[in-house]
Amino acid sequence: MNERRLQSMYVVGIVLNAVALVYALQDGSPLFAATFGFVMVYLGIRFWMVSSS
Repeated sequence: MNERRLQSMYVVGIVLNAVALVYALQDGSPLFAATFGFVMVYLGIRFWMVSSS
């Protein structure tokens, strides 16, 4: 898989997790919100690693 496709997949994953984080916060589920936040940070780091190489 090339870098451009990986970057777009990471961006889609970050956006989907952001949506899930907002819904989890609105639902009053802080543990789920924290999990989605952690996944967003992980995907952001992976995106940075792919884009910097």
